[in-house]
Amino acid sequence: MPLLATPTGSERAPTVMRHSLGPRLRRATVGVLASTAMWAPGCFPAAASAAPPSPEAGSLAFAQRYRAHQHGGIVRAANTSISCVRSTASSCADVQGGGNGVNGAFDMFYVDVDTDPNTYNSSCGEVRLPAGSRVTYARLYWGGNLRVGEQKPAADNGRVLIAEPGGEYKEVLADTVVGHRVADGADAFQASADVTGLVRDSGPGLYTVAQVNVAMGRSEAGAWGGWTLVVAYENPEEPLRHLALWDGFTSLRSGSAPEVRLRDLDFPAGAAGRAGLVAYNGDRGTTGDSLTLTTGSTSIALGDSANPQNDVLNSTISEPGADAERVPAYAHTLGYDSDVFDLGKGLQQGGDQVTLRLQSQQDAAWAGVLFVAVDAQR
Repeated sequence: MPLLATPTGSERAPTVMRHSLGPRLRRATVGVLASTAMWAPGCFPAAASAAPPSPEAGSLAFAQRYRAHQHGGIVRAANTSISCVRSTASSCADVQGGGNGVNGAFDMFYVDVDTDPNTYNSSCGEVRLPAGSRVTYARLYWGGNLRVGEQKPAADNGRVLIAEPGGEYKEVLADTVVGHRVADGADAFQASADVTGLVRDSGPGLYTVAQVNVAMGRSEAGAWGGWTLVVAYENPEEPLRHLALWDGFTSLRSGSAPEVRLRDLDFPAGAAGRAGLVAYNGDRGTTGDSLTLTTGSTSIALGDSANPQNDVLNSTISEPGADAERVPAYAHTLGYDSDVFDLGKGLQQGGDQVTLRLQSQQDAAWAGVLFVAVDAQR
């Protein structure tokens, strides 16, 4: 049984409504999911009072959120919530296709792929599960910059909308302290909530997340933000693995480097594994950021064709093999990283613990999530 740790496209013209989410929803709260009637275009449910703001802290130390030892693994769905505006910059399409550029050089506006006129941003990402899998834990993370050309209300940081494959929007409320700090010209935050029941009942497919509280416009700090849904699963046909998830909220510009250590692993030499991260405002081409794996006396900087070892915070959503489906599927997200790495040679020696360390020497970036899945036997 898994051990749950205690909580330690397309662009729309900029005439969309950017009001608070709360008054739009009729909800009956069950845990942190508030089931909402999906409004049809032009239809507005009866008003309801907004949920109270979630507690906030300027910095959250990384702590273990979930750990399990089971046959199965960890997958994630992710996407950006904001991008450059093609109509105002000829190079925007090139950047979205994978070219060089940074968010501070563009006018940025919401990604909005749904047909609902009452959402000001929305994007989709695929949860890809092997056949026969059972979800044991799922957590949704969202965040971004609240201050760009506009200032978004911090009271909306702790709420977001999610729709399961083929389903209707439901409001999700943050169930733990929200990281929220003003630094490096940005007003940055990350929030999260346990959505295990929803994902377990709904299964694999495209999930849509809307109303991520990010600001549009242009500033030196840049506009950025997005969401990631991390899903742990068990499957009797897969290897026995150690699974672990950590989260926090740390400005990497401050010199801090989140480090997480997973002990009592007992993994064999040559074991396979994967590690993932979520981070904000990493600029492509600004080198000096890395994700390092240490086992015993051996350290290795992780990287791949999409993420150079000295520029892993380069505005990508990537994973080994074929990427899961996303809408839109920008190759360059202009400030949002949600990446999964193959641990490759990092586990050649075997051992009983692994350490992950994420650092940045130049980027004014923010760290939010780290996770790992390591084979317990060959």
